[in-house]
Amino acid sequence: MKASVRSLINIFRSAVFAGVCIGVAGFGFLAGKTLGMILFIFGLATVVSYKLKLFTGTAGFVACGRDCAELLVILAGNIVGCLIVALIARCSPLSLTDNAQQLLEARLDNGALRNGVLAIGCGVLMTTAVTFARQGTQIGNWIPLLFAVPLFIHCGFPHCIADAFYYLTAPTDFLQTNAADIALLYLSIVAGNFIGCNLYRLVVEWGSDVKR
Repeated sequence: MKASVRSLINIFRSAVFAGVCIGVAGFGFLAGKTLGMILFIFGLATVVSYKLKLFTGTAGFVACGRDCAELLVILAGNIVGCLIVALIARCSPLSLTDNAQQLLEARLDNGALRNGVLAIGCGVLMTTAVTFARQGTQIGNWIPLLFAVPLFIHCGFPHCIADAFYYLTAPTDFLQTNAADIALLYLSIVAGNFIGCNLYRLVVEWGSDVKR
């Protein structure tokens, strides 16, 4: 039991630092969206290089049962890491809180269901990027990651951890006023990311098992 608790604590610690890395990448994106699409690569590249626990880098590789419980711990840790960077972002003279509010307003205007569907695209890209990056250090293994990050941002596919940073950076009064809608929006994005991360397994691997 103690070993299990210690394992979860270690997972949580790794997840917190993964959240910090994504938060820093999100910081760069809010500072300048065009250049930020490229700078955001730093976040996922750091997570993969350090072998940190990121929700969208783990959801496509989990099994049922204990792994799902660990995935919730990872999500919680990622959000805590984003909160740390969001608190730092509030000290910046840049217009980060205003930009975060604009992004969140656009998400809310599009609705929870539509954002959840769009989040599937992000999940597909993240699992693909991590799958190849895990296979080795050669540049060919990192090409999907280098393209996947700018692609999901350019397409407007929500990433639940990056979004956690944006939401936590937005003005407090705006968050309080729209708390219920933001919670529903966020849950739909988490669900969409999870589906997207597992889409390959659901469609390709499951289909292969059926044929055999």
